[in-house]
Amino acid sequence: MKITVLGAGIIGISTAWHLAQRGHSVTVVDRQSDAALETSFANAAQISVSYCEPWANKDAPWKALKWMFSKEAPLLFRPQFPVGAGWPQYRWGLEFLANCNDRAFERNVQQLVALGSYSHTALKDIVAATGIEFNRLQKGIAHYYLDQQAFDAAADSAALMAKYGVNRRVVSTAELLRIEPAFRQFGQHIVGGTYTESDESGDARVFTQALAQRCAALGVGFLWNHDVLSLDLRDGSVESVRVRNQVNGSTQALQSDAFVVAMGSYTAPLLRSVGLNLPIYPGKGYSATFKILKPELAPTVSFIDDSVKCAMSRLGDELRIAGTIEVGGYDTRLDTALARARCHMLARRVETVFPGVCDTRLEEQGGNPRFWTGLRPATPTNIPYIGKSRVGKLWVNAGHGTLGWTHGAGSGKAIAELLCGQRPEMNFRFYGF
Repeated sequence: MKITVLGAGIIGISTAWHLAQRGHSVTVVDRQSDAALETSFANAAQISVSYCEPWANKDAPWKALKWMFSKEAPLLFRPQFPVGAGWPQYRWGLEFLANCNDRAFERNVQQLVALGSYSHTALKDIVAATGIEFNRLQKGIAHYYLDQQAFDAAADSAALMAKYGVNRRVVSTAELLRIEPAFRQFGQHIVGGTYTESDESGDARVFTQALAQRCAALGVGFLWNHDVLSLDLRDGSVESVRVRNQVNGSTQALQSDAFVVAMGSYTAPLLRSVGLNLPIYPGKGYSATFKILKPELAPTVSFIDDSVKCAMSRLGDELRIAGTIEVGGYDTRLDTALARARCHMLARRVETVFPGVCDTRLEEQGGNPRFWTGLRPATPTNIPYIGKSRVGKLWVNAGHGTLGWTHGAGSGKAIAELLCGQRPEMNFRFYGF
């Protein structure tokens, strides 16, 4: 078949790879000049099958209310006005609240773990086949706690993960320090943690761009610097996608046997133009990347800091910290007071946990931090939409939230199998099936 993939992040490129591997003629369209220059650019770097809990849980509404007036809140809901224009956000919020109970939480965890396990295997297969290097560290992921009550509750989370085949172990502070000696400077504050040896970390951007090059070698065509203008319908089916060349302003209509929309947070407004109202809404996430000054004291195990809900991963001679989510529209600015506060919080946290290990100075202090923000395409359940829509020839692969890197390889493989009339071997509710 001739297939057009809209979007060149980890989801779109993985989709193109698996389709090309199956002999299809594939064209990828993206408004950027290369792959992975938006949502997949500078994430937390974790491939975390074991840490895939959805944001919606029984405690989330009260925490969100408490955090609404804090610039450094882990999850910040910023209402959009007027209400009419902000309806996609309010609808998303209502569905989010409907999933804030134990029954929905476990149901959603099961789905996320199933996709995560399938995707991790798919990623390993790609790496084995291509030899792509991406600052990969196969040393597991740890989660440490500074609050005894939160640590006590970690046993329940570990038991739930074990129910679905994930070995997330509860560990003492002493064992956590043996797993990652770099915590010793901060160890007196840690009351305990969890650890999953099978998880890993690596640079999503580096991987995705390298995989895009492998796709090109297989004959995949790329239309870089092209904006997606519209999906053109005829008799209830997509006849073509209209795109515009940013360089010369020319437009063209691309015709295909199938169209896969993998445009992250921008998937939802495009689909609404053809009558599909999927609750995919952007969550603005932040990251900071710092040069490591003392490699011998820097961590090699990727980890999650429970107190501020951020993740840290080592990427060669740099340390990446990422965290916080704002549910507040499509704003990607870094120069607002709120954005600066959240970025500076990340810098302070690295210095608190690993004092003197990284150059965490801000620009005004003579440092060179690399702050970044991206829009996480979140659904109220955190479960992505993967499958065939009710509009003819139109497929969707979007809504992965903060787990795009974890679920990317498997999502691309799954939709390629579905397009070929096969059913992926996992217990997952595919969109349209």
